[in-house]
Amino acid sequence: MEERTTLLEFPCDFPVKIMGEARDDFADTMLEVVLRHAPDFAAASMEMKASRNGKYLSLTCTITATSQAQLDDLYREISAHPMVAMAL
Repeated sequence: MEERTTLLEFPCDFPVKIMGEARDDFADTMLEVVLRHAPDFAAASMEMKASRNGKYLSLTCTITATSQAQLDDLYREISAHPMVAMAL
């Protein structure tokens, strides 16, 4: 019996939430990272929400995930980025 390492079935829509300080280049920089891992992501579908005091920005990018490895690589790059405070 084959053991599954994920409960996800691929391909699937998968929301990636990225939070960081609200900087002019934050959204564009994160878009570049997302597109490296999900080239078919529609940039216009990125959702942006500022924190109450405007210090932080939350981005939600719903990608079409094709594999667990793709998601792992994307999260690894996002989490290591100096602009990112948190990724969910």
